[in-house]
Amino acid sequence: MRVFSLDFRLTLAAFGLTLWSSLAPLSAKATERLTLKVGPFDQTIALDELKHFTDTGELSPTLQRFAPLLTPELRSLLNQTFAIDRNIADRFLADLLNTRDGQILLEQLQAAIPHSTTADLQTALYLTLDNAERITPLTLLSHYPQAELVIDLPTTARLALQLKRAAIQSQFLTPIMARKLAAPPLRGQSPHPSFDPTQPGPHAVRQRSLVLNDDTRQRQIKVDLYYSAQPRGPLIVLSHGFAADRRFMAYLANHLASYGFSVASLEHPGSNIDLLAEISLNRKPAEVLSAQELVNRPLDVQFLLDELETLNENWPYIKDKFNTTEVVVVGHSSGGYTAIALAGGELDLLALRKFCQESSPIGRAPADWLQCSAAPLPDRTLNFRDRRVVQVVALNPVTGHLFGEDGLSRVDVPTLILSNSRDAVAPPLDHQLQAFEQLKVSKYFVTILGATHMSITDESNSGSTMAQSTLVQEVMGAEAEPVRNLMRGVILAFVEQRTENAMIYRPFLTPYYVQSQSTPQLTMRLATELPPELSRWVQVLTVPTLVPDASRSLLAALNERWIALQHRLNPPQSCRGQLDRIFTDLLSQKPV
Repeated sequence: MRVFSLDFRLTLAAFGLTLWSSLAPLSAKATERLTLKVGPFDQTIALDELKHFTDTGELSPTLQRFAPLLTPELRSLLNQTFAIDRNIADRFLADLLNTRDGQILLEQLQAAIPHSTTADLQTALYLTLDNAERITPLTLLSHYPQAELVIDLPTTARLALQLKRAAIQSQFLTPIMARKLAAPPLRGQSPHPSFDPTQPGPHAVRQRSLVLNDDTRQRQIKVDLYYSAQPRGPLIVLSHGFAADRRFMAYLANHLASYGFSVASLEHPGSNIDLLAEISLNRKPAEVLSAQELVNRPLDVQFLLDELETLNENWPYIKDKFNTTEVVVVGHSSGGYTAIALAGGELDLLALRKFCQESSPIGRAPADWLQCSAAPLPDRTLNFRDRRVVQVVALNPVTGHLFGEDGLSRVDVPTLILSNSRDAVAPPLDHQLQAFEQLKVSKYFVTILGATHMSITDESNSGSTMAQSTLVQEVMGAEAEPVRNLMRGVILAFVEQRTENAMIYRPFLTPYYVQSQSTPQLTMRLATELPPELSRWVQVLTVPTLVPDASRSLLAALNERWIALQHRLNPPQSCRGQLDRIFTDLLSQKPV
C-alpha cells in the first residue's frame, strides 16, 4: 500500500495536483497530445516528447522554441514522485476544497490548465492512483480524460517558481553564507582545546519516565528524565517538533546528562507522533494542527516545571535533582518556536493572519502551513515569557510570521539558533535568518550547509515517516553524525555559560571551532551577527509569495522588488552581473 506521508499532507495542496471533492465517473480517454500555450502563440506536441524531456533533459525540435520555460526546475517538478494513500486522499481533498486555500489552489491549477474542470482533474488523479506505479505530475497529465490538453506555459512556469522559491533562495544564500561567515585567518597559533566536548562526560546517567496529568487542560504529558547522582547547573528541557516524540533527541539528552546536567524531555500530546494516526483515522487531514496547540506547547513546559518543582521537594527518587529555578529550553522545529515563546517572543496574530490571508498557498513551505494553523486564535498578541527560562536553543525553529516584525525583539535571554541550508520544511530565510536578525540579545547563529530539517535527530529515527518522505529528501542516519556531534559540543558549551566552567567552554562557541567540524559534505559556520552584505541579501530575497491577481502577476511583483532593492546591494561587479542575468531569466515575462 502506498504511504500518505506527513509532508505530502502538508504540501499536497501546494503542488496543486489534487483538489477534488467527490469521485467523478472515470473516462476511458487519455491524453496523447499537449498544446503548449504562450500568450497568443501555441504549439501542439505529443505527450511522448514531454516525457522524453523529463527523462533525459533533451528537447525535441518542437520543444526547442520553449527552451527558456522548460528549465531544469520545471523538469525536476515534472519528475517529482509522490506517495499517496487512496483511502486517505478522498477525505483530505474533499475537506481541503471547502477551504479558501483550496479554492485558490484550484483557481491556480485551472489557470495553468485552461478549460479544465474539477471533475476532469479528479478523474486524472484517481486513474493515476489506480493504474500508475510511479506517480508524478506527468503521469497525472497522461491520465487526464481528454485526448488533447492545453497547458499555459508561463503560468506553469510561475507556479514552478513559487514551488521552488525556498530552493532558489537556498541556492543564492549557501555560497554567500559559506564565504561571508567563514572564520577570519588567525594571527598566531590556532587554539587547540585540551578536550573534546563531543565525547561522553564523566557522570553515569540515570533515566526515569513519568506521566503527568494536567487536569485543567485535560492533557497527559509524558516525560523522560535524565540525571546523574550529583547534578549541577541549570535544568535542560527538550521540546520536540511536529509529529515527533520525547525521544527525538535522546542522544543529546544522554550527552548533556553525562556532564552532570539534568534533562527533562517532554512529549506534547497535541502535536506528537500520535497525531499521524489521528489524521489518518479520525481528524480532518486538512486540520493538521489545532490553533490551540501553539498555545498549549509553551504551557506544557510551564506545567512540567511546576510539577518537577513539586516532585523535586517531595519525591525521594529525584529530590534536589532538577533545578527548576534556572532552565534552558532546547527545541526543534515547532519546539524551537516553543523555546522562543518561553524566552519572551511575543506572538503577533494580526501579522500572522495577514500573511495567511495574502500569501499564495502554492508557495508555502510545510512550516508555513503549520504556523497558519494558529491564525484562528482570537487574540492580537500572546506572550508566554517564563522567568525560570534563562537560555534557549532553537534548532531549525518555525518562526515565519508568528512573531510579526518585532515580536522577537522581546526575547531577553541568550539564544542560539541552528539553521540548515537544505531545510525544505522550515526554510532558513523565512524561519531562521530573519528571526536571528530581530533578536537584540546575546545570540549565536549556527548554520550547516548541506544539512536538512531532520539532520539533528537521533539516528534511531532514520526510518521514520519523515525520513521516508517522497517530497523532502532528508540527510539522516550515519551521514548526519557530524551534525549530531556538533550539537553535542556546541549546546554543551552554550549551557556551560551558566556555570563556573564558562571560560573553559568558550572556545567551543567560536567560528573557529564550528568551522573545524566541517566535512566535505557539510560546511559548518557560526556567527554572532550577520555581516552587512549577508543582511542585505536577506532583505533582497525576502519576497512574499502573494495570491496573484489579474492586474499584477507574481513575477512582476518579484521583478519590481528586485529593482527597488538593487541599489542597496554592493557585491563585486561579477556577482552583480551574474545575479542580474539570473533574475532576468527567472522574472522575464516576454513571450518566447
